[in-house]
Amino acid sequence: MKPILFLAALSLALSATGAVLAQAPAAAAPDAAAASPNAEFESAGKNAAQGWLLLLDRQDWGTAWDASSAVFRQSVPLGTWMDAIPKVRQPYGALVERQAVEAIYKTSLPGRPDGQYVTVMFASQYKNQNVQEIITTVREGDGRWRVTGYNPKPVK
Repeated sequence: MKPILFLAALSLALSATGAVLAQAPAAAAPDAAAASPNAEFESAGKNAAQGWLLLLDRQDWGTAWDASSAVFRQSVPLGTWMDAIPKVRQPYGALVERQAVEAIYKTSLPGRPDGQYVTVMFASQYKNQNVQEIITTVREGDGRWRVTGYNPKPVK
């Protein structure tokens, strides 16, 4: 699959992410975030996203796919993932720094079944490119948070 089609598939898997971030208020002060009634979920989703990104940073593409949600694996077949993700990530170069900018908990996303979702936006600096990485995690039936979408956007 061509990289553009792969990105389209990833974007489709994350179709609601942009809407979620567009509706989010500006980043809250740390005390306000800690007081959030969903802070525990947001923290769990953020931790899952960070762990998954570490797999990508190590170029452990197969383990990242295995660790993603069932919906992600159904949307992006393993062969497509293994062919396309290196083409997406390798031009960025090595990771220099990554900061979680915000995490937003939602119980519904457009085009998705109701559930528990956390969308996390990361500001990532790579050797060759700054990238906004948007990860959506979902709490699956076994109670674990898994990545259900990945949308990297190079920052110009």
